[in-house]
Amino acid sequence: MNLPNKLTMLRILLIPVFMVVLYWDFPGATWVAVAIFIVASFTDLLDGKIARKYNLVTDFGKFADPLADKMLVTAALLWFVEIGQMPAWALLIVLVREFAVSGLRMIASDKGRVIAAGWSGKVKTASTMVCIVLMFLPIPGWLNTVCVAVIAITTLYSGVEYFVLNRDIIATA
Repeated sequence: MNLPNKLTMLRILLIPVFMVVLYWDFPGATWVAVAIFIVASFTDLLDGKIARKYNLVTDFGKFADPLADKMLVTAALLWFVEIGQMPAWALLIVLVREFAVSGLRMIASDKGRVIAAGWSGKVKTASTMVCIVLMFLPIPGWLNTVCVAVIAITTLYSGVEYFVLNRDIIATA
């Protein structure tokens, strides 16, 4: 297993640790959870850069890296819904987009096409991770609302973009 794949596995292993820390609720738990989330998010940035720079892209990485991202983000957003800091409809937007884009990628794969992550998808991921970190901090309610809106809007935009740019795949499905 190469270094980028090890970093992806580390991210996956950090997810249950992140959740246990949140539920454990000891003094400073939120700060420890934020630190774990930041480290996990940083592995996402690092594994992709290393894989591309040193030509270490693997089928495992193509599958596990986006899955790890979805798992990490979903875990954090589920927490925010549970504690009443995020409405469930916003999480639903994120989940529907992820399932829809994954389905589109499967159809494309059956047709011999690969749909790479687009610029808007990268912006969505980065802005979501930044907003998640902000939402763990003691921020005013209006800023939390802005973060939820940023997550929902960037998620919707990137999802629509994937389908518009790849409408030929759907038309021939």
